[in-house]
Amino acid sequence: MDVEVMERRGCRVRHMCALTLLLVSVCPLCCRASWMWLAVSPTLVPEQLGCADLPLSPRQRELCRKKPFVLPRVQSGARLAVSECQNQFRHERWNCSTKEDRTVFGYELTSGTKETAFIYAVMAAGLVHAVTRSCSLGNMTECGCDARLRGGHSSAEGWHWGGCSDHIQYGTWFSRRFMDSSVKNTSTTTGGYTLVTMNEHNSEAGRQAIDRTMSTDCRCHGVSGSCAVKTCWRTMAAFERVGVYLKERYERSVQVSDRSKRKTRRKDQQRPPVDKHQLIFLNKSPNYCVADRRRGIAGTRGRSCNRTSSGPDGCNLLCCGRGYNTHVVRHVQRCECKFVWCCFVSCRRCESMNDMHTCK
Repeated sequence: MDVEVMERRGCRVRHMCALTLLLVSVCPLCCRASWMWLAVSPTLVPEQLGCADLPLSPRQRELCRKKPFVLPRVQSGARLAVSECQNQFRHERWNCSTKEDRTVFGYELTSGTKETAFIYAVMAAGLVHAVTRSCSLGNMTECGCDARLRGGHSSAEGWHWGGCSDHIQYGTWFSRRFMDSSVKNTSTTTGGYTLVTMNEHNSEAGRQAIDRTMSTDCRCHGVSGSCAVKTCWRTMAAFERVGVYLKERYERSVQVSDRSKRKTRRKDQQRPPVDKHQLIFLNKSPNYCVADRRRGIAGTRGRSCNRTSSGPDGCNLLCCGRGYNTHVVRHVQRCECKFVWCCFVSCRRCESMNDMHTCK
């Protein structure tokens, strides 16, 4: 009888251990991802709710309590990233659609696909960009312009470092502290990746994108604009340029082996190390053609397409070969406006008939 009781207790302990490991592996992802909800939240939510009531992990909540002045920049970075994601994928089958709930991206956030890779990269880049921009504008006491380059010069080219170089080091540091876990990334070429280490790799690739797209701006000094001397500084690119860079990395992303799978193929073990600037993914993407309610995939039915385009926005590709419907749309706008003295603007009402194509 004692043996049976001990076996039952042992079985319950094993089940509890398995459940604990599952929660530990899944919950951190959910917690760290939920901060992205700030991108779709009302404008004043961070200031109204405060750190304790926001969907943050304990690590993020502690950082928020220590640096509450950064929270609006976190929201700005999240919104910047989501906007650019939707801009880059506006003509694709997956158009970076978001939800109003706290998962924001739904299935794509944990699918381990190329789309997951882009989401984490662009969110990390948006956070660096927003925080760094705030530093350069003097809106934060903990950081300012990057003064490390001041004093340097190039006598041959006749310029010296000056002005206000963007201090991306602070923005990068904050992005790492806010997004990444405290567990060291132990992924190796032979050991493969987990979803956590994959996301952290792609987040770092997004941060590096800010650095790699920076440019050197200069201003001339001299008599009558002779440009005898130039003052130069380093500045971040517009975030749209960062989005284009990351979209190119998305197109050339690399599939890596999944450590959670028991069997690893020999050719996966022989793959060369992944460059830190590359985006990586674990699983192949669905085609996003047909709606899948379980995964939260909307499909492409009803999407507008370009009948004459051979690109991803073309009706053939976007509609997945299902064909398209053509509608005639009447467009009314003001035209031939003139200023009439005094004082109003007089315009004609112009109408045009245009064809609009939508996927079946």
